[in-house]
Amino acid sequence: MIVLNLVKSSLLVACRSATNQYRHNITSNLRLTTVRLFSSNGESYEYDLVVIGGGSGGLACAKEAVQFGAKVAVLDFVKPTPLGTKWGLGGTCVNVGCIPKKLMHQASLLGEAIHDSQAYGWEIEKPENVKINWTKLTESVQNHIKSVNWVTRVDLRDKKVEYINGLGYFKDPHNVHVVLKNKTERTLNTKYVVIACGGRPNYPDIPGAVEFGITSDDIFSLEREPGKTLVVGAGYIGLECAGFLKGIGYDVSVLVRSIILRGFDQQMAELVKASMAEKGVEFQVGAKPLSVEKQDNGKLLVKWAFNDNPSDVKQDVVDTILFAIGRHALVEDMQLDRAGIKVINGKIDVDVNSKTNVDNIYAVGDVLYKKPELTPVAINAGRIIARHLFNNSKEVMDYEDVATTVFSPLEYGSVGLSEENAISRHGEDNIEVYHAYYKPTEFFVPQRSVRYCYLKAVALREGDQKILGMHFLGPAAGEIIQGFAAALKSGITMKILKNTVGIHPTVAEEFTRLLITKRSGVDPTPATCCS
Repeated sequence: MIVLNLVKSSLLVACRSATNQYRHNITSNLRLTTVRLFSSNGESYEYDLVVIGGGSGGLACAKEAVQFGAKVAVLDFVKPTPLGTKWGLGGTCVNVGCIPKKLMHQASLLGEAIHDSQAYGWEIEKPENVKINWTKLTESVQNHIKSVNWVTRVDLRDKKVEYINGLGYFKDPHNVHVVLKNKTERTLNTKYVVIACGGRPNYPDIPGAVEFGITSDDIFSLEREPGKTLVVGAGYIGLECAGFLKGIGYDVSVLVRSIILRGFDQQMAELVKASMAEKGVEFQVGAKPLSVEKQDNGKLLVKWAFNDNPSDVKQDVVDTILFAIGRHALVEDMQLDRAGIKVINGKIDVDVNSKTNVDNIYAVGDVLYKKPELTPVAINAGRIIARHLFNNSKEVMDYEDVATTVFSPLEYGSVGLSEENAISRHGEDNIEVYHAYYKPTEFFVPQRSVRYCYLKAVALREGDQKILGMHFLGPAAGEIIQGFAAALKSGITMKILKNTVGIHPTVAEEFTRLLITKRSGVDPTPATCCS
């Protein structure tokens, strides 16, 4: 009897499981049929969605869309750099951006920690011999990237997203022609298209730049040690590369055409520059490169001049010149005119739903005109597009108050308005800026410099003083600013911030201790760590 009951129970469970699976299949098929027959206004298409670009935004959009029954294909193709560097699926962030940058930044921080550890009692035999093994570093970084490439491929397969390793271009708004890696060709007929092709670094129009220079597309897999390096450009990519190269032991200089970290709070930008200079990075401000010549010994002779005195030509011999002078969207190969897509200054403008001027074509990520070029922004926007197209969502992407971090040696995290932008929008008399220098507890024992550890909150002056922007320069800035970003999006005020009890001793608590305003003229430097 017991055995019979067990058999009955097992059969019952199996029947229920089969019934649930049948219901699931019916639901999925009905949902897919709805997409096929009704959402296309009576027209039949091979695909519901074709995504051009296998980076963060495009992949997020594709994977979200298949959850609602859409048939989706993703095109991804990487043209090698002039040096010959190429990479796998995943886009800039995974392969030549956020991920390898953060890993090399971490390598730099670990090197600094090794030397700091001696002050804490760690005994290191011959500390003067501690140095980076560039080959081991790049191998470790590339091994991790390749694992992410593989996981991404598997994830697309499991989610039933068709991955096509090919370069796509428009024949018309509903037909994307693809030249595959093996040189065969095919045309994909689709109801919707999402352009997520991203961008690539620019080279200056000077002799020798393309032949002998590299960019951030090359540095993370460079087969030789970079050695003495000249970085051209002082945006966040240039400063991050200069920072980790200096941190792991190489001689680094930076040519700055005009200002540091254009688009960021300029007081904070100058502090980042000063903190890097303190660590030995040399800045040539107001300079632009003129030429790069390869010498018989393989080194590079670089010449530059200053904007205010172009006849005064300077030069230096370096092992590597790295260009970080901005990026361009990869629109030139897509023949956008065939689809009727308008381009503004080499980028694509979209409406609140991320739709281009063509009704069935959307765009996301670094290809967009006047939108933040950040991976999490592209991911969020891509998912919203999919929900809009295939799940009747009315949600729109919010590009305001997006947090970010510059992973310079002393990190700079920010969210919301810069002090300059807040004053421009609201007027100087209507803005109150709370600020302070602070001293991280962990810096005391190894006697690390604290002179550039600084933060500020930019707020409206009236009422409870709604906070418009928060800026932090110091250790773990990205981790710190992320939490405050949620608070700022939720409408945090100075009153709330001051009534928040901080966690002691942390550097994040310094935001809860902001009492001094710039307007007061009081010195914002604390006397002790606990004042």
